[in-house]
Amino acid sequence: MPARLGGMRPASHGLKGRGSPPSRQKVPPMIPEPIQHYLQQQHVPFLRHWHPRAVTAQELAQALHVTGYRVAKSVIVEADGRLCICLIPATDTLDLEKVREVLGARDVRLASEDTFANRFPECELGAEPPFGHLYELPVLMDEGLGVAEDLLLRAGSHEEALEVSVEDFIGLESPRMGSITHGHVGRNTVHHDVHA
Repeated sequence: MPARLGGMRPASHGLKGRGSPPSRQKVPPMIPEPIQHYLQQQHVPFLRHWHPRAVTAQELAQALHVTGYRVAKSVIVEADGRLCICLIPATDTLDLEKVREVLGARDVRLASEDTFANRFPECELGAEPPFGHLYELPVLMDEGLGVAEDLLLRAGSHEEALEVSVEDFIGLESPRMGSITHGHVGRNTVHHDVHA
């Protein structure tokens, strides 16, 4: 059973996450403490899910046996020279032109790791969390994520994920919402978990 921290949450919808880290090792929490403290201080309930190492968001969905529409990935962009976190479904690809339009920016490009790595010092590269207030970055969230009840998020680790409700995430981060991915057939319908 997943570890429950930050407040009580109802059981996740069929999620088969790992309930504890591998017993063979004594390691510090994989999710960096600043992220855990941030959510606890803001009274945001969350679940922690340990899983086999998964680098891509789609690998994370497979490791947790859920549809990629419930896994949200952070993509860091530069908009007119300023960093921004774009949060999109794992199944989708960011559309930079749509991001430019939503932000009203002249120039939008994917940020290089060298540009943003120091903004997330306790996190593994590629596992940047979408907590913009914590890292002093704006968050742009794809409106397609709003159809899910809960989101699975990277939180600094490739071996542990966080689950939060969409409602709590939006309340916490107040992200700008918009259609920022390349279109997918049926992506505005509710997607249920895929059980292995």
